[in-house]
Amino acid sequence: MKDKYSGVIKELSDKELLFHLYLTQIILLTISGILGMILMDSFVEFLRLFQWNDKNILLIGGIAGLAVVILDLFLMRVLPSSYYDDGGLNERIFRNRSVLHIAFIAAVIAFSEELLFRGIIQTHAGLVISSLIFAVVHYRYLFNWFLFSNIVLLSFFIGYLFLLTENLWVTIFMHFIIDFLLGVIIKIKYQNNKQEGMFHE
Repeated sequence: MKDKYSGVIKELSDKELLFHLYLTQIILLTISGILGMILMDSFVEFLRLFQWNDKNILLIGGIAGLAVVILDLFLMRVLPSSYYDDGGLNERIFRNRSVLHIAFIAAVIAFSEELLFRGIIQTHAGLVISSLIFAVVHYRYLFNWFLFSNIVLLSFFIGYLFLLTENLWVTIFMHFIIDFLLGVIIKIKYQNNKQEGMFHE
């Protein structure tokens, strides 16, 4: 199954991968809209999920996001590279993007995923169910026990912060920080490796 998945990824161009990424986010937003209309009593209830005037957005969301990235970078250094093998998908998505495009991708993913998994599902089904669904939706991580464990723990952590702050902007900002910084790091590493390869030729 893993080999079949990797084969499908390799056959897709970078442009096609990006298209599928955005399509997935549109699907998640559509599901959020449908579930929101079914489960929420009013639009006011929906708006209560978002509190702009909250220092926790930067304080908790920002610090938590940075902490996750720092821990990730540390683990990448000390653990075998196979532990972080996702079939090359993340590298394919971020390696040739501009920093601005990476920021846009990270913002779209953070908003759509947090709206559905924390704002809609966790609010109505609880932390455990939303965290497990979040992990399973990240299908490619199912083939790597370390990455899957990682995404489960991260999902519970993000869910707990939402439980604590009751503000979706906190978890959206945290999610954005993680995806944006790791995306930029992937881009820099790829460019450095490419330059080293050209230098040694």
